[in-house]
Amino acid sequence: MTPLDYDYLQKILKDRSGLMLSADKKYLLESRLLPLARKSGVPGISELVQKMKAGSESLIHDVVEAMTTNETFFFRDKTPFDHFKDSVIPELIKARAGRRSLRIWCAASSTGQEPYSLAMLLKEKAAELNGWRIEIIATDLSPEVLAKSKNGLYTQFEVQRGLPIQLLVKYFKQDGMMWQLNPDVRAMVQFRQFNLLQDFAPLGKFDVIFCRNVLIYFDQATKSDIFNRLMKATEPDGYLFLGAAETVVGLTDSYKVCPKRRGVYLPNVASAAAPGLAAGGFKPAGFAGR
Repeated sequence: MTPLDYDYLQKILKDRSGLMLSADKKYLLESRLLPLARKSGVPGISELVQKMKAGSESLIHDVVEAMTTNETFFFRDKTPFDHFKDSVIPELIKARAGRRSLRIWCAASSTGQEPYSLAMLLKEKAAELNGWRIEIIATDLSPEVLAKSKNGLYTQFEVQRGLPIQLLVKYFKQDGMMWQLNPDVRAMVQFRQFNLLQDFAPLGKFDVIFCRNVLIYFDQATKSDIFNRLMKATEPDGYLFLGAAETVVGLTDSYKVCPKRRGVYLPNVASAAAPGLAAGGFKPAGFAGR
C-alpha cells in the first residue's frame, strides 16, 4: 500500500462515513481490508484501491462496511440507561402528559442492542405509559447490521453481555443456540439506514437522542457540525446521551451538561440561533401497553 493509496482510502472513508483515519492507523486498515482484498480476487490493498478507483461502488461500500466499527452490547455502560429509566422517563412522563407521546432516536444503533435495551425499559413502565404513542427510530450506516437488528436474534454470548437475566427470561425465547427477542418488543423499534453526514431535517424532532460511541471516530469539525444539527433535532426540554469517552465541551455551545448525570446533555436553548426543525419523517409506531 502506497502513501497515495492510504490518502485515497482516508478521503473515501471521511466522505462516505465521517470516519477519520489518522496516520497511525495503517495496521487497522490492513487488518480489515486485506481479507476483503483476497475475497475480491486481488493480492493486496493497492490492487483493491485500483478496483475502487475504476468505479466499483459495491467495493467502496464493502470497504466502508469493513472499516466501520459495530461493537455494542445490551445496556452498554449501564449508567446512561439508569439515568434514562430513573430520571429522564419520569420527567418526560410529566412534561408530555398533554400529548402522551415520546420520540427517541438511536443515532448509531449497530446490531440493535441499544434501541432494544431502551424498548425493554419502556416495556417495564407499561402501566405508566399505557395509551402513549412511543416511537423509537434506530439508524445506522450499515444495511448488514440493520438486517441483523430487525431479526432480533442474538447468540448466547451476545445476550450474556450486559442483559439482566430477568429481562432475558421475560423478553426473549430460546431458539436452539440463539435467543429471539419477542415480537412486541421488536415492533417498538423502526430501523432505518441513515448517515450522520446527511441532513437530519427529515427525521423530525426527538425527546431523547442516543448518539453514543460513534462521534469519537470523527474529526473536531465534523463533531461540532453534528452536535449543532443534533441540537436542532432535540426538543427544547429534551436530552442527548453520549458515550463515556465523548463530550460536547470545547466543541459546541448547543448543549450544556446535565447536572449529576454523567453522559447526559441538555439543549442550550439560549444559544440556538436557528428555528427548530419541522416535525415529520417516519410514520410513528404505536406502543403496546402490556
